Amino acid sequence: MTAFAARIERVEPSATLAISSVAKELRAEGADVVDLSVGEPDFPTPAPIVEAGIAAMRDGHTGYTAPRGIPSLREAIATELATDGLAYDPDQIIVTPGGKQALYEVFQTVVDDGDEVVLLDPAWVSYEAMAKLAGGTLRRVDLTTSNFKLEPALDELTTAISDETRLLVVNTPSNPTGMVYTDDALAAVRDLAVDHDVTVISDEIYKRITYGRTPASLATLDGMADRTITVNGFSKTYAMTGWRLGYLAGPTDIIDQAAKLQSHSVSCATNFVQHAGVAALTDVDDEVDEMVTAFEDRRDHLIDRLEDAGAHVPAVPDGAFYLMVPVVGDDLETCETAIQEAHVATTPGSAFGAPGYARLSYANSTDRIDEALDRLFDLEYFRRD
Repeated sequence: MTAFAARIERVEPSATLAISSVAKELRAEGADVVDLSVGEPDFPTPAPIVEAGIAAMRDGHTGYTAPRGIPSLREAIATELATDGLAYDPDQIIVTPGGKQALYEVFQTVVDDGDEVVLLDPAWVSYEAMAKLAGGTLRRVDLTTSNFKLEPALDELTTAISDETRLLVVNTPSNPTGMVYTDDALAAVRDLAVDHDVTVISDEIYKRITYGRTPASLATLDGMADRTITVNGFSKTYAMTGWRLGYLAGPTDIIDQAAKLQSHSVSCATNFVQHAGVAALTDVDDEVDEMVTAFEDRRDHLIDRLEDAGAHVPAVPDGAFYLMVPVVGDDLETCETAIQEAHVATTPGSAFGAPGYARLSYANSTDRIDEALDRLFDLEYFRRD
């Protein structure tokens, strides 16, 4: 019998991808499945990005690149970050095959066996797995009691963070809640990080997908530039999930160490995809704005229908394209019943550290959202006010 490394046995498969896989299997069997589980825009990649990728392949950009990425993309990323007040040199940026790879490299670079990692729950499913794969231990701050807002939970965060804390992960706008944390809350995070010498990941993958609120970047706050790693990517903002393109930016010493990991693992992001990334940053602002407007309209429609039906909506998302709602009964069983009996895919809140809740993705058409809700109402899926 094969013996497995302890680190791989510490983690479970991604719950979001597992639910999506079940949805695809049922669809292949002929079922009419409405997928509200997937964290993937339902829009096509904008044409200028596609055309840039094709042109790059035709121009022969199909070999390896430098591990950190092509200069033109790193320069474009540095320019983009500068618009948010983030002063990164291109040499402080690593282009990665997806934002998930960027996060993985940070965890592997910063976290050692026994190091403490603090998460804000509900938290994206892979943070926990990445911490465990790096040998870290977890402390979790429960934001469900504050309707997913960080500011009312600052006492709990203050208790969780200590001189033993190695890494804090902040994701705003948040997956799975869509919350944008206030400037005051982020200032409190800054104070704790500086006081206890904590490194912080600022996961900003949904930063362009916001509705009337602009999240601050942690690295712009006094004392945070030297202790913050900013992570972002192209999957959500530019509907490029399958292209696999992301990046991390941070202090030179951390970037130099993370670059070693990239050079010995994935080598580099795909060459022609990086050229497409330049077009994403320079040529598609209108397409992004149209997509964000559509998401906001869907959010409002989804919430209106839930509230009209008496379902409890703890908080209106400020960004991303997710809504966390409390469900009837055990969330794992409820979501399993929804996919098997109603053919609606949703993600159990337990996967994010929020039992009793489920995440609904509104990266789907209004008609399909309505169809999903009709089926879920019939199941008495939602907890009522």
